[in-house]
Amino acid sequence: MLQQLFSPSVQHTLDLIGIFVFAISGALLAVRKNFDVFGIAVLAEVTALGGGLFRDVVIGAVPPAAFTDLGYFLTPLLAALLVFFLHPHVERIQTGVNVFDAAGLGLFCVAGTAKAYDYGLNLTASVALGLATAVGGGVLRDVLANEVPSLLRWDRDLYAVPAIVGATMTVLCIHYDALTPLTSTLAAVTAFVLRLLAMRFHWRAPRAWNRRSTVREE
Repeated sequence: MLQQLFSPSVQHTLDLIGIFVFAISGALLAVRKNFDVFGIAVLAEVTALGGGLFRDVVIGAVPPAAFTDLGYFLTPLLAALLVFFLHPHVERIQTGVNVFDAAGLGLFCVAGTAKAYDYGLNLTASVALGLATAVGGGVLRDVLANEVPSLLRWDRDLYAVPAIVGATMTVLCIHYDALTPLTSTLAAVTAFVLRLLAMRFHWRAPRAWNRRSTVREE
């Protein structure tokens, strides 16, 4: 199905762009945590490839693309090298990095959903793996950095919700036999725009209803 939507060269280029941007976010966190060069490289690789690796292992697409395409493995190392030497400058363009990260989120949630469906998963499971593709690397990044994953924190702008919306739009298009380059792009752009709006207006998911706790918040 993915091959029907985009040519292999276009799909590969989009994947590498998304991987590069995700890797930068991982490498920047490693710098903030005062990791050494190896730690920066590991966090860059995990952030960039973790979600796709998880998806491919679950659906049986083995060996995963990250281990069969050298570009997938080297791109995060290039991002890590860039951050290692130029992290003060990269930090100054954090807003731009966040915009590209949102674009990667939109791309990966659609591509992950379509690939999961290609391998025989039902619509609901495909949405779940589309979400995992988009956010899984970030979760692994935060766990390795000894932080509560941003995905689970109430004080972070919406991240998973835009990916769920994009993945759901994708499976609805699949269900109604309407998944085309145009509709898949629309799903990715919708997730992208929702993420940008969440960052701009600080949209956050609600906490427990009628929450009354005497426990100090962390």
